[in-house]
Amino acid sequence: MPQPNIVFILMDDLGWADIGCYGSSFYETPNLDLLAREGMRFSDAYASCPVCSPTRASVMTGKYPARVRVTNWIPGANSGKLLSAPYLHYMPLEDKTLAEALREGGYTTWHVGKWHLGEDRKYRPDHRGFDENIGGCGWGCPMKGYFSPWGIPALADGPQGEYLTDRLTTETKRLIRERDKDKPFFLNLWYYLVHTPIQAKPELKAKYEAKARMLGLDRKDPIEVGETMRFEGGRDRHVMRRRFQGDAGYAAMVQSMDDSIGEVIQLLKNEGIYEETILVFTSDNGGLSTAEGSPTCNAPLSEGKGWMYEGGTRECLIVRWPGVTMPDSFCDVPVTSTDFYPTFLEAAGLDAMPDQHADGVSIAPLLRGEGKLDREAIFWHYPHYSNQGGKPGCSVRSGDWKLIEFFEGNRLELYNLREDIGEDRNLAAEKPETARRLRGLLHEWLREVGAKIPEPNPDWEE
Repeated sequence: MPQPNIVFILMDDLGWADIGCYGSSFYETPNLDLLAREGMRFSDAYASCPVCSPTRASVMTGKYPARVRVTNWIPGANSGKLLSAPYLHYMPLEDKTLAEALREGGYTTWHVGKWHLGEDRKYRPDHRGFDENIGGCGWGCPMKGYFSPWGIPALADGPQGEYLTDRLTTETKRLIRERDKDKPFFLNLWYYLVHTPIQAKPELKAKYEAKARMLGLDRKDPIEVGETMRFEGGRDRHVMRRRFQGDAGYAAMVQSMDDSIGEVIQLLKNEGIYEETILVFTSDNGGLSTAEGSPTCNAPLSEGKGWMYEGGTRECLIVRWPGVTMPDSFCDVPVTSTDFYPTFLEAAGLDAMPDQHADGVSIAPLLRGEGKLDREAIFWHYPHYSNQGGKPGCSVRSGDWKLIEFFEGNRLELYNLREDIGEDRNLAAEKPETARRLRGLLHEWLREVGAKIPEPNPDWEE
């Protein structure tokens, strides 16, 4: 069988409930909804961290953030009652990236969009296995905005006012049109959307402002003021929880995302290679729902970006693999970011590299409809205070059970996600044996990966 093309679309800060086929009734995503009907939709897919850089490193290395030593966004660090645990501000050069493995296996490799895995040029995509890099640098967001001139390294400014997402889509389409037709390609399409700043095309924003008025959302207060932040420099700020989706600017950005993905899909069809191409769509962490404008709501999940709860890590995941995934199929087996590396190797007909993708498991059996994976649990380790109000912790999911251990006071929270997706009822006291078993799994894993545990902060005053 010829090697398939692989298009891996990773969004930034897109929440689990931010597209129509995952339950949003305010945002409009017809192209992604159609893709879901043509492929497989996962209900229990996860990012390996509630913030971006660790998840991105996890995808590229096939290792958990704790093992790869990138556990926070680069270069963010907050201390509170505990000090921020040490971590790398780049993806280690000794790791063979997914792009390097695929290129060695015969693929043309392209990166388009956000990277955020090291500031120095030697850490950029074109030094980590990609034949071409468009827009990938040390930036975590378009710091000068989404409208040109955006000043992004590795991407020339466009005409005044050009929308960044449109430009990245144009460049993507050029790569596909000008490809070497004798080789398969791996396209790492990592849009900057929907990360702040919330800047949308005016005509789309006006559309959703009218929609919000029609639904009466403009007459409701979307924000619930919560507790104060628990880190130094943040104690004068409150957690600001969005209660429902209705931000017009954010909705317009979601539509721009969907429009662009639709353009890429249409070009694949026009080029006659849609049925030769695997498409994967997911996000790097949960939606931003508790701070920095709180533009979205992840309900029924709890909290969002920066938190150890489901809203911080559970992601939309759609996979269309022609001839493998059944149309309009569904999978509720938990999968995570480390799994893409071995899955793509298997799809490409390449040998597994277990020493490299040490924490990833190929999900190809699930995509073929075979039901289960040979894995007991998946893990998270985030030993930091987030800008969004989240506290340092680690967690494990095994079957329907999820245990979170927060490092302040070693507090345990236990949830049955099948019965309580919103993590409303902590069962740690009621189910001590289950909590003990999961805590044992979690601590064994922390030791195995060499996880860094945050130390007490001697300068903290309550």
